[in-house]
Amino acid sequence: MSRLLVIDDNETIREGVATVASRAGHEVVTASSGDEGVRRFADGDFALVLTDLKMDGLDGIAVLEAVKNTRPDTAVMIMTAYGTIDNAVEAMKLGAFDYVQKPFSPNDLRIRIQRGLEWVELQKAQERLEGTRRILKPRPRPEEEGSFMGMVGRSSSMHRVFELVRKVADSDTHVHIFGESGTGKELVASALHALSSRAEGPMIPVNCGAMPESLVESELFGHEKGAFTGAQKRKLGRFELADGGTIFLDEVGELSPAVQVKLLRVLQEKTIDRVGGERPVPVDVRIVSATHRDLRKEVEEGRFREDLFYRLHVVPLNLPPLRERTDDIVPLARHFMAKLRERTMSQVDALSPEAEGLLRAYGYPGNVRELENIIEQAMVFADPPLITPRDLPPQVTGRSEAPGQSVPIPTGDVGLNAFLESAERQMILAAYESAGGVKTETARRLKIKTSALYYKLEKYGIGTVAGRPAGGPSDS
Repeated sequence: MSRLLVIDDNETIREGVATVASRAGHEVVTASSGDEGVRRFADGDFALVLTDLKMDGLDGIAVLEAVKNTRPDTAVMIMTAYGTIDNAVEAMKLGAFDYVQKPFSPNDLRIRIQRGLEWVELQKAQERLEGTRRILKPRPRPEEEGSFMGMVGRSSSMHRVFELVRKVADSDTHVHIFGESGTGKELVASALHALSSRAEGPMIPVNCGAMPESLVESELFGHEKGAFTGAQKRKLGRFELADGGTIFLDEVGELSPAVQVKLLRVLQEKTIDRVGGERPVPVDVRIVSATHRDLRKEVEEGRFREDLFYRLHVVPLNLPPLRERTDDIVPLARHFMAKLRERTMSQVDALSPEAEGLLRAYGYPGNVRELENIIEQAMVFADPPLITPRDLPPQVTGRSEAPGQSVPIPTGDVGLNAFLESAERQMILAAYESAGGVKTETARRLKIKTSALYYKLEKYGIGTVAGRPAGGPSDS
């Protein structure tokens, strides 16, 4: 068990982060301001500090400096809101271990916390061996049988994908990934980066379809102070943040013709132009792109530039939908059961033969992402040790009512708070499932803030979908 300090002036975020860390087995101390956080840090021994970037009084940069001046071997993670990533990158230059952009998923936060603690332990071990203080990467975890770089697949089609990733990863060749939504395109992009010579550099994912059209150019290429109303300071774009590493352009087919022209210049000249800038900025970036669209058809119909298509389409990689790789359905289901056991607080560890048959027969319009949601819901309702057909949702079994859909009125000695929490959980779960796991849409349907939804998802053990778009958790 490690001791963590969480500093944030937003109570919902602060308590949500504390809940995630506590459930992972860590001791957590919280502070509602930078000043209070620095005082608490001075009074305790903490392995990791998670601090908000923008706070009244001492901000996150000041907290970082105070921590590093006192105990340099403490890992510091910056929590930052949308639009301040360039400040977070600056914090990393000053010694922060990592940064996470709000709103973030509990699973993403949990992984980052574990990486930070591994960094601390490895640094201590290296200091004991060599008497020096240098940063080491955490040792990679062994792959489970039938998996490759976090992807699970025993089918011949997925083995072809794995082999192609191995062959092209350690080059600067641009790769374009075709595949339906939910097939795991970002996992492939991450594998290409991790196995490349750029692995020490940043991996910046961008969901081109999730950005407002008016902000796309600024988000990708950055802007200068005063470039437009509201541009109060220089902002680095995603291409500059990815310099020396890889940028993953998901749903690249959604880019407007004007932005396609600018992207083509990046590919040709290896420079970007900030909005309002007077000179080009050189960038060294490998581009991995992806889309669920048929880009050849988009080219034929004039919606996507042919010259840009061929620049991106140097190595095409096709991810098959889950319905075409039925041999992978049960191994994937078992993988998700192991992954979600702690989050759902479930002792379920197997599928009944009947449940396996239903899962194999289902068509999965949402692909691997939908299968993960199905397994998570089933684990919530199943009686250990098996998931049976009655635990599966109606789209899989053909029933008219989902498991746990109705909230029974208690007749015994049941507390009001327990009953209300049960009702709230089922309402959130129903909205989450009907929104297809899209958290912004779930929050809209529930009429609550997205940050509050993340806290409630963690509180009730309702998990997140795999993957994440630009700067945040998966939300599409």
